[in-house]
Amino acid sequence: MSPLFRRGDRRTPQPRLVTLIRKPGCHLCDDAQGVVEKVCADLGVPWEQKDITQDEELNREYWEQIPVVLIDGAQHTFWRVSEERLRKALT
Repeated sequence: MSPLFRRGDRRTPQPRLVTLIRKPGCHLCDDAQGVVEKVCADLGVPWEQKDITQDEELNREYWEQIPVVLIDGAQHTFWRVSEERLRKALT
């Protein structure tokens, strides 16, 4: 069958993972976590958080940008997390 007539992508979708890089006492991090929790719960996407104060490599790389959101290990955003933008990136 010609590719022009195939419907949809037949590849198996890969599982997604959202990572929130944050630090304790950061109000922007708290706000970002609320957005990540909501969007991931709505879409059934797993997420994790990492504390920048507990990881020297993350501290060196992201200190001036926290909170940082990664999707599948690639940086998606930092400082302010847009619910609409995150949702769009995950769908």
